[in-house]
Amino acid sequence: MKIFIDTAEIEEIRQAASWGIIDGVTTNPSLIKAAVDRRRGEISMEDYVREIVKASPGPVSLEVIGRTAEEMTVQGRLLHEKFSPSGEVAVKIPINPSMNGEEEIEFEGLKAIRQLSGEGIRVNATLIMTPEQALLAAKAGAAYASPFAGRIDDYIRSGLGMRRGADFQKGDYFDHDLLGRARDSKIKEAMKDLSSIREIYQSETVNMLMAQGQDNGIRSGVDLIARILRIYRAYGFRTEVIAASIRNPRQVREVAELGVHIATLPFEVIRGMIRHYKTAEGMRRFMEDIVPQYQALFKER
Repeated sequence: MKIFIDTAEIEEIRQAASWGIIDGVTTNPSLIKAAVDRRRGEISMEDYVREIVKASPGPVSLEVIGRTAEEMTVQGRLLHEKFSPSGEVAVKIPINPSMNGEEEIEFEGLKAIRQLSGEGIRVNATLIMTPEQALLAAKAGAAYASPFAGRIDDYIRSGLGMRRGADFQKGDYFDHDLLGRARDSKIKEAMKDLSSIREIYQSETVNMLMAQGQDNGIRSGVDLIARILRIYRAYGFRTEVIAASIRNPRQVREVAELGVHIATLPFEVIRGMIRHYKTAEGMRRFMEDIVPQYQALFKER
């Protein structure tokens, strides 16, 4: 599994690259603006993006801001022409640029993906929330598809009446197995007084419980990624899946177990992957066990 770092902080990119474990970078306009603003005019946004591309050991995903196919295609070409001389660039295109149900632009992202991909520009189809969207991205020729695992977890929890910041924090692991067992227990209890399959199938209570803790059959962000991978493997799509919106190391492990092509991770999630209490404890014991005679082996003659 490749690891991309999800940040616009050049120091984080350089440090993670020095560890030898990252393969690329994903970012967005808001992160880039915040990073440039923190430098108080010391560098222009264009020069800063160029530094990011130079620092990355692999592709850097840069996002367009248009909403029509024509705007996104022009902007994608400009990003590629302007920054690819400094390194490898992928253009981020939203799978559906509609914000308020505007049907006339729902497929503009796919049109831009098809056009840019046909010109040899690698496209990262972003804001993917369903396997259906991922299928369309692959059909349009996207090099990468980015399903947002953490946001789906948040969406499912919000459907249960849970509030981020109150009932759970952004980095908390979403235990979908526990949720599933709790829901199954409630469904079993609701079916006790129902005598036929038809009654069970038509029961409003049973159907309400079935709908809770999922998004149209998707049980979690990790489940979303698993289903996309299953579709891609079934039809031999070359589009690589980037597990995005990853919130904690356990999620990283779960998507790695699925065989996802890439995970894009915040700097702190990468740091969390290296840590374990027993490792630190072991190091303390190792250091305590060092005797002078062994230490002398490392002295230069």
